[in-house]
Amino acid sequence: MPEKDQDLIQRLSEENPRFRKLHEEHLLFEKKLQEYEEMTYLSDEADIERKKIQKLKLAGKDEMESILQDLRQ
Repeated sequence: MPEKDQDLIQRLSEENPRFRKLHEEHLLFEKKLQEYEEMTYLSDEADIERKKIQKLKLAGKDEMESILQDLRQ
């Protein structure tokens, strides 16, 4: 990610409550997905939860990208 985008993300995290919430959730989802990655075996329930988290993470990322895109224009 370009440094300019990182600066913008930092600024938005400080100024925009919605973006901050999305960014924090994104980091939490990333951490949880990493925990699933480290597991040797996933039960059916754990696999369903992992897929749900992946979808939530992607939806949040899409919304953050939309906010960033609006500011870039």
